[in-house]
Amino acid sequence: MKTAVLGATGYTGQILLRILAAHAEVDQIMAASSSQAGTKVRSADPGLPPDIEQKIPGGRLVSPEEVLKTATGRGGIDVVFSALPHLKSAEICAPLFGTTVVIDLSADFRLHDPAVFLKAYGVPVPKPDLLSRAAYGLTEWHTDAIRKADIIANPGCYPTATLLPLLPLAREGMLKGAVIVNAISGISGAGRKEKLDLLYVERSENVNAYNPGTSHRHAPEIAQELRAADGSLSLLFTPHMAPLRRGMAVTTVVELAREPAESGPGSISETYSRAYQGRPFIGIAGDRVPQTREVWGSNRCDIGWKREGRHIMLFSVIDNLVKGASGQAVQNMNIRFGIPETMGLRTAGEM
Repeated sequence: MKTAVLGATGYTGQILLRILAAHAEVDQIMAASSSQAGTKVRSADPGLPPDIEQKIPGGRLVSPEEVLKTATGRGGIDVVFSALPHLKSAEICAPLFGTTVVIDLSADFRLHDPAVFLKAYGVPVPKPDLLSRAAYGLTEWHTDAIRKADIIANPGCYPTATLLPLLPLAREGMLKGAVIVNAISGISGAGRKEKLDLLYVERSENVNAYNPGTSHRHAPEIAQELRAADGSLSLLFTPHMAPLRRGMAVTTVVELAREPAESGPGSISETYSRAYQGRPFIGIAGDRVPQTREVWGSNRCDIGWKREGRHIMLFSVIDNLVKGASGQAVQNMNIRFGIPETMGLRTAGEM
């Protein structure tokens, strides 16, 4: 396969290059950076494996324009991963739509309603005419749509970690009322950029909530998928930033609509087992509370739960740069091209 990564020097781009370098079905990678075109790829990121240069023509970063020229030319590119900023991604990728498969890691195609996008991002959605063609890339829930889509909107990290434990119960009508979500993210979730409140001195020994309630941009994305499963549910979502490089832990509290069975059909455990049977990247922890270190470096989401009277507490953890971004993007590529779902991806966390 011929692949390309736009935004190859950001965190998600760097992880994509690592995964694609080890992917047995990927023969070629064009790695693009508007700021470092022409630079040796391993000079821009010395952590990349030496043999990646066998897959990257010339071993150098290219410009996004070079990717567009190749993708729309005779040689073509099978899939382009866009790890570009919100709003810029759809604009730069415009010549690719209808020409190659685009897996977009920005928010440009995630929200179905242009009015919701306008409220969340403060500007009109870049390509409203293409929204109906984009599959929402929460892999375990939209597999059939992903298999047929040429635009795949990779979910945000917070929505991925929040929705995977919620959707099986919401779909079965087992929840009611307000869904209260508290989520903790590592600093890399904010992206690779120079910003005062991301400096080491600012973040070390410091944890804070930000954009609480419904004000975070990922809240409408979570609400969109949650209400598709059960339109009666409402959402209050509060993210927190913790002094971790990578990792995400989400705790969700919601009232049960009915008393679930203790075991067997209709139980919490059976509902999750049925929803995620055969899905290699979902770990069912049961009444054990999972930890971020257990999934670090993997494409796994581990899910646990605990009953407290009429309420259920849901616990989920992911690596925000893998299952929350680049790993799920490659998982979607695998699904789209009929490749084994786990190829190139880790199911075990690193120590």
